[in-house]
Amino acid sequence: MTRIEYLHQLRELREDVIEMASMVDKSIARSVEALQRQDIESAETIIMADHDINRHRWRTEERALLVIATQAPMAGDLRTIAAIIHIVTDLERMADHAAGIAKIAVATATEPLLKPLVDLPRMATLARAMLNDSITAFIDGDADLAKTIALRDDEVDDLYNQIYRELLTFMFADPTSINRATHLLWAAHNLERIADRVTNVCERVVFAVTGAIEEIGVSTY
Repeated sequence: MTRIEYLHQLRELREDVIEMASMVDKSIARSVEALQRQDIESAETIIMADHDINRHRWRTEERALLVIATQAPMAGDLRTIAAIIHIVTDLERMADHAAGIAKIAVATATEPLLKPLVDLPRMATLARAMLNDSITAFIDGDADLAKTIALRDDEVDDLYNQIYRELLTFMFADPTSINRATHLLWAAHNLERIADRVTNVCERVVFAVTGAIEEIGVSTY
Protein backbone atom coordinates (compact mmCIF):
# COMPACT_ATOMS: atom_id res chain seq x y z
CA MET A 1 0.00 0.00 0.00
CA THR A 2 1.34 3.42 -0.94
CA ARG A 3 1.83 6.30 1.45
CA ILE A 4 -1.01 8.15 -0.27
CA GLU A 5 -3.39 5.25 0.35
CA TYR A 6 -2.28 5.07 3.98
CA LEU A 7 -2.96 8.77 4.52
CA HIS A 8 -6.32 8.31 2.82
CA GLN A 9 -7.19 5.59 5.35
CA LEU A 10 -6.27 7.86 8.25
CA ARG A 11 -8.38 10.64 6.79
CA GLU A 12 -11.34 8.25 6.43
CA LEU A 13 -11.04 7.25 10.09
CA ARG A 14 -11.16 10.90 11.15
CA GLU A 15 -14.18 11.43 8.91
CA ASP A 16 -15.86 8.41 10.52
CA VAL A 17 -15.46 10.08 13.91
CA ILE A 18 -16.94 13.34 12.63
CA GLU A 19 -19.89 11.55 11.04
CA MET A 20 -20.60 9.48 14.13
CA ALA A 21 -20.38 12.52 16.41
CA SER A 22 -22.93 14.29 14.20
CA MET A 23 -25.28 11.31 14.47
CA VAL A 24 -24.93 11.29 18.24
CA ASP A 25 -25.42 15.04 18.54
CA LYS A 26 -28.70 14.76 16.62
CA SER A 27 -29.87 11.88 18.81
CA ILE A 28 -29.21 13.89 21.98
CA ALA A 29 -31.07 16.94 20.68
CA ARG A 30 -34.01 14.96 19.32
CA SER A 31 -34.38 12.79 22.41
CA VAL A 32 -34.76 15.83 24.67
CA GLU A 33 -37.19 17.42 22.20
CA ALA A 34 -39.21 14.19 22.14
CA LEU A 35 -39.33 14.22 25.93
CA GLN A 36 -40.43 17.87 26.00
CA ARG A 37 -43.16 17.32 23.39
CA GLN A 38 -44.02 13.81 24.62
CA ASP A 39 -43.60 12.71 21.03
CA ILE A 40 -43.67 8.91 20.95
CA GLU A 41 -43.11 8.62 17.20
CA SER A 42 -39.99 10.78 17.30
CA ALA A 43 -38.70 8.94 20.37
CA GLU A 44 -39.10 5.56 18.69
CA THR A 45 -37.18 6.84 15.65
CA ILE A 46 -34.29 7.80 17.94
CA ILE A 47 -34.32 4.37 19.57
CA MET A 48 -34.11 2.71 16.16
CA ALA A 49 -31.33 5.08 15.03
CA ASP A 50 -29.21 3.78 17.89
CA HIS A 51 -28.70 0.56 15.89
CA ASP A 52 -27.17 2.56 13.01
CA ILE A 53 -24.79 4.26 15.42
CA ASN A 54 -23.77 0.90 16.86
CA ARG A 55 -22.97 -0.39 13.37
CA HIS A 56 -20.98 2.76 12.62
CA ARG A 57 -18.88 2.16 15.72
CA TRP A 58 -18.09 -1.44 14.82
CA ARG A 59 -17.23 -0.52 11.23
CA THR A 60 -14.87 2.22 12.36
CA GLU A 61 -13.17 -0.07 14.86
CA GLU A 62 -12.69 -2.72 12.18
CA ARG A 63 -11.14 -0.16 9.83
CA ALA A 64 -8.85 1.12 12.57
CA LEU A 65 -7.66 -2.37 13.50
CA LEU A 66 -7.06 -3.17 9.84
CA VAL A 67 -4.79 -0.14 9.50
CA ILE A 68 -2.86 -1.19 12.61
CA ALA A 69 -2.52 -4.76 11.36
CA THR A 70 -1.47 -3.92 7.81
CA GLN A 71 0.48 -0.68 8.23
CA ALA A 72 2.07 -0.98 11.68
CA PRO A 73 1.74 2.78 12.28
CA MET A 74 4.17 4.36 14.72
CA ALA A 75 4.21 7.19 17.25
CA GLY A 76 1.59 9.87 16.61
CA ASP A 77 -0.37 7.92 14.01
CA LEU A 78 -0.68 4.91 16.30
CA ARG A 79 -1.84 7.10 19.19
CA THR A 80 -4.41 8.75 16.92
CA ILE A 81 -5.80 5.41 15.77
CA ALA A 82 -5.92 4.11 19.35
CA ALA A 83 -7.71 7.31 20.37
CA ILE A 84 -10.24 6.87 17.57
CA ILE A 85 -11.11 3.37 18.80
CA HIS A 86 -11.76 4.76 22.27
CA ILE A 87 -13.62 7.83 21.00
CA VAL A 88 -16.10 5.88 18.89
CA THR A 89 -16.75 3.64 21.89
CA ASP A 90 -17.63 6.68 24.01
CA LEU A 91 -19.75 8.11 21.18
CA GLU A 92 -21.68 4.85 21.00
CA ARG A 93 -22.28 5.04 24.76
CA MET A 94 -23.53 8.61 24.40
CA ALA A 95 -26.01 7.38 21.81
CA ASP A 96 -27.16 4.74 24.32
CA HIS A 97 -27.84 7.51 26.83
CA ALA A 98 -29.79 9.47 24.21
CA ALA A 99 -31.81 6.36 23.40
CA GLY A 100 -32.43 6.01 27.13
CA ILE A 101 -33.97 9.47 27.21
CA ALA A 102 -36.11 8.54 24.21
CA LYS A 103 -37.32 5.43 26.04
CA ILE A 104 -38.25 7.62 29.00
CA ALA A 105 -40.21 9.85 26.61
CA VAL A 106 -42.18 6.79 25.44
CA ALA A 107 -42.72 5.50 28.98
CA THR A 108 -44.04 8.83 30.29
CA ALA A 109 -46.04 10.02 27.28
CA THR A 110 -49.39 8.93 28.72
CA GLU A 111 -49.07 11.31 31.70
CA PRO A 112 -48.66 15.09 31.66
CA LEU A 113 -45.14 16.30 32.37
CA LEU A 114 -44.50 17.02 36.02
CA LYS A 115 -43.26 20.51 35.13
CA PRO A 116 -42.08 22.49 32.11
CA LEU A 117 -38.59 21.31 31.24
CA VAL A 118 -36.06 24.14 31.54
CA ASP A 119 -32.85 22.96 33.18
CA LEU A 120 -32.86 19.57 31.46
CA PRO A 121 -32.72 21.12 27.95
CA ARG A 122 -29.99 23.43 29.26
CA MET A 123 -28.02 20.36 30.30
CA ALA A 124 -28.46 18.96 26.80
CA THR A 125 -27.26 22.22 25.22
CA LEU A 126 -24.14 22.25 27.39
CA ALA A 127 -23.38 18.58 26.75
CA ARG A 128 -23.84 18.98 22.99
CA ALA A 129 -21.56 22.03 22.92
CA MET A 130 -18.93 20.05 24.80
CA LEU A 131 -19.28 17.18 22.35
CA ASN A 132 -18.94 19.34 19.26
CA ASP A 133 -15.98 21.24 20.69
CA SER A 134 -14.25 17.99 21.68
CA ILE A 135 -14.45 16.75 18.09
CA THR A 136 -13.00 20.07 16.93
CA ALA A 137 -10.15 19.58 19.41
CA PHE A 138 -9.59 16.08 18.04
CA ILE A 139 -9.51 17.17 14.40
CA ASP A 140 -7.27 20.16 15.16
CA GLY A 141 -5.02 18.19 17.51
CA ASP A 142 -5.58 20.80 20.21
CA ALA A 143 -4.77 19.30 23.62
CA ASP A 144 -5.20 22.63 25.46
CA LEU A 145 -8.71 23.05 24.08
CA ALA A 146 -9.55 19.46 25.05
CA LYS A 147 -8.50 20.13 28.66
CA THR A 148 -10.62 23.28 28.79
CA ILE A 149 -13.68 21.47 27.41
CA ALA A 150 -13.38 18.68 29.98
CA LEU A 151 -13.51 21.19 32.83
CA ARG A 152 -16.91 22.41 31.58
CA ASP A 153 -18.37 19.15 32.89
CA ASP A 154 -18.74 20.93 36.23
CA GLU A 155 -21.46 23.14 34.70
CA VAL A 156 -23.43 20.06 33.69
CA ASP A 157 -22.98 18.55 37.15
CA ASP A 158 -24.25 21.75 38.77
CA LEU A 159 -27.42 21.64 36.67
CA TYR A 160 -27.90 17.98 37.51
CA ASN A 161 -27.66 18.81 41.23
CA GLN A 162 -30.21 21.58 40.76
CA ILE A 163 -32.63 19.25 38.97
CA TYR A 164 -32.09 16.56 41.58
CA ARG A 165 -32.96 18.91 44.46
CA GLU A 166 -36.00 20.29 42.65
CA LEU A 167 -37.38 16.86 41.84
CA LEU A 168 -36.88 15.69 45.41
CA THR A 169 -38.97 18.66 46.51
CA PHE A 170 -41.77 17.55 44.19
CA MET A 171 -41.60 14.00 45.55
CA PHE A 172 -41.76 15.09 49.19
CA ALA A 173 -44.60 17.53 48.53
CA ASP A 174 -46.68 15.09 46.50
CA PRO A 175 -45.99 11.33 46.64
CA THR A 176 -48.12 10.81 43.53
CA SER A 177 -45.44 12.66 41.56
CA ILE A 178 -42.70 10.16 42.43
CA ASN A 179 -42.98 8.12 39.24
CA ARG A 180 -42.84 11.15 36.91
CA ALA A 181 -40.09 12.81 38.95
CA THR A 182 -38.00 9.65 38.95
CA HIS A 183 -38.21 9.36 35.15
CA LEU A 184 -37.07 12.97 34.75
CA LEU A 185 -34.22 12.31 37.14
CA TRP A 186 -33.15 9.36 34.99
CA ALA A 187 -33.24 11.57 31.91
CA ALA A 188 -31.05 14.16 33.65
CA HIS A 189 -28.65 11.42 34.73
CA ASN A 190 -28.33 10.28 31.12
CA LEU A 191 -27.31 13.80 30.12
CA GLU A 192 -24.83 13.98 33.00
CA ARG A 193 -23.28 10.73 31.78
CA ILE A 194 -23.05 12.07 28.22
CA ALA A 195 -20.96 14.98 29.50
CA ASP A 196 -18.75 12.50 31.37
CA ARG A 197 -18.25 10.58 28.12
CA VAL A 198 -17.20 13.80 26.41
CA THR A 199 -14.58 14.20 29.12
CA ASN A 200 -13.28 10.75 28.13
CA VAL A 201 -13.04 11.94 24.52
CA CYS A 202 -11.04 14.96 25.66
CA GLU A 203 -8.63 12.73 27.57
CA ARG A 204 -8.08 10.68 24.41
CA VAL A 205 -7.40 13.84 22.42
CA VAL A 206 -4.73 14.81 24.93
CA PHE A 207 -3.23 11.32 24.64
CA ALA A 208 -3.25 11.41 20.82
CA VAL A 209 -1.47 14.79 20.78
CA THR A 210 0.96 14.49 23.69
CA GLY A 211 1.24 10.79 24.46
CA ALA A 212 0.28 11.53 28.08
CA ILE A 213 -2.61 9.68 29.73
CA GLU A 214 -4.31 12.19 32.02
CA GLU A 215 -7.50 12.13 34.03
CA ILE A 216 -9.14 15.51 33.54
CA GLY A 217 -11.89 17.03 35.66
CA VAL A 218 -13.01 13.95 37.61
CA SER A 219 -16.82 13.91 37.79
CA THR A 220 -18.70 14.06 41.07
CA TYR A 221 -20.75 11.00 40.02
